[in-house]
Amino acid sequence: MPIVPSSYKAPYLYFNHHLETILPALLRKVKGITYRRERISTPDNDFLDLDWVTNDNKKLVIICHGLEGSTDRPYMMGMAKIFTNNSFDVLSWNFRGCSGEVNWQLRAYHSGATEDLQEVINHAIQLGYSDISLIGFSLGGNLVLKYVGENGTHLDPRIKKCVGISVPLHLHTSCIEISSLRNIMYERRFLRNLKKKVKIKSKIMPDKLPTNNIDHVKTLIDFDNQYTAPIHGFKNALDYYEQCSALNFLETINIPTLIINAKNDSFLSNECYPIEIAKLHPFVYLEMPEKGGHCGFPSSHTTDGYYWSEKRTLAFIDS
Repeated sequence: MPIVPSSYKAPYLYFNHHLETILPALLRKVKGITYRRERISTPDNDFLDLDWVTNDNKKLVIICHGLEGSTDRPYMMGMAKIFTNNSFDVLSWNFRGCSGEVNWQLRAYHSGATEDLQEVINHAIQLGYSDISLIGFSLGGNLVLKYVGENGTHLDPRIKKCVGISVPLHLHTSCIEISSLRNIMYERRFLRNLKKKVKIKSKIMPDKLPTNNIDHVKTLIDFDNQYTAPIHGFKNALDYYEQCSALNFLETINIPTLIINAKNDSFLSNECYPIEIAKLHPFVYLEMPEKGGHCGFPSSHTTDGYYWSEKRTLAFIDS
């Protein structure tokens, strides 16, 4: 498909990518959304916590959060609200360890853990939904794009469309970008939260999750080398990135799919803008607003409280 021209215009007060990324996360309050939590079991005797907003609609969106996110983040609740108010049921789900409770098994979540997404989809199908769309932010965007790509023509026909927002399609170079000096405050925050979770779980299973070298972890790549990769069966961080980067699965996507990656997103490398693939692909639409930051996209002159990315996602899925 051709590259999609973007209509997004950032509010004039959001004059750089840091403000577009940080202010929505810190200041935005989304009202009118009350989740109903459901816990489902996984085949490895663990659990996933799902947060629903339902009104007996036939269409469902499944929304996936980003690294160290959860369903209560403003970007998740804003997306849930716009679909709830437009005749969709909403299933927002928390990755393992992200719902406020430590999961029971050694494994956690990662950018390519599509087996957990499959469990969530299977559960929705068992409840009778036959028109399902997938939405993912950042890491969750990589997850949904990898899922629809790895399934290709074998994807369940009840899954109709997919949207990824602020997606680190190439994980290795994106981790390098996050480790750059201009992103140091973000990386430190991610690492602080990730290390905290490791230390908490280590108290439960110290023999399986040693923390004696955790102070040597200085970057996300270090963390993935020491924890993410070995825990989840990868040789090292590079092997994990290569096997799980959604960029490697785009060409086999077989449903209408929209990728929204702002050009000023400081988390994303050049490889995260697959222009040549999108130009030739029958199903992948690539939209690259000049601004928007990472999972930002606040709207100007809006009275309904919705962000541009939410309206854009609804328009694509509901078209």
